[in-house]
Amino acid sequence: MDIASLLGLIGALGMILGSMLYAGGLMPFVDVPSVLIVFGGTAFCVMYTAPMDVFLGSFAAMGKAFKPFSAKPDALIERMVELAATARKDGMMALEGQAVPDKFFEKGLQLLVDGADEQRLVKQLKQEISAMKNRHASYQACVKAWIDIGPAMGMIGTLIGLVLMLGNMSDPKAIGPAMAVALLTTLYGAVVANVLFGPMLTKLEKYTALEVHYREMVIEGLRSIARGESPRNIQDTMVATLPPKQQLKLKAA
Repeated sequence: MDIASLLGLIGALGMILGSMLYAGGLMPFVDVPSVLIVFGGTAFCVMYTAPMDVFLGSFAAMGKAFKPFSAKPDALIERMVELAATARKDGMMALEGQAVPDKFFEKGLQLLVDGADEQRLVKQLKQEISAMKNRHASYQACVKAWIDIGPAMGMIGTLIGLVLMLGNMSDPKAIGPAMAVALLTTLYGAVVANVLFGPMLTKLEKYTALEVHYREMVIEGLRSIARGESPRNIQDTMVATLPPKQQLKLKAA
């Protein structure tokens, strides 16, 4: 579990709910028609923007915002250096069956074992990265749709509430519920966009960038092994892409 995501969401909701409790309780801020308009209406509009499998898959993708990024560049470099030493000493066939941190690395390593040249290796692995980016983009588009449509549904609810209020000015009892719909839908739409899904989209985009960077490091390392470069040169090349503190840690090790 990613502590920053979990604490951020709980903290933001806690501040909002706490202010409501301090102001007089939660019940004045609960309105069923407003919930249906904003949350229900937005969900169906988001479904309208994407194929069903993408819409349903986007919820699993959202869950990744609450998981820590698992790929470790320092472990990747250490393993790449070990494999480079093995390949120089015993040949490419010695890489068969070697343990690696992830499936992408494993696929690239198998290409080397199967005799793929550098050009074919890079082309195929770049295609993998492109497919991953497209897949992530389709799910993130659903998250962005929640951000775009939520406030719009809030505005629709506001207009509905105003129409109901203006149409019943002669009945004081009807003004309160209509005003609640008008105001609470705007509140719900703002929460949907800025508390629930806005930060989530930022986190998912960051994770995609980190994954792309990690996979490009894998490609660079495997290219170097294919060219027969020394383990030391491979390490220096790959370490150069890391932050300074990680560079110092790896060089010291």
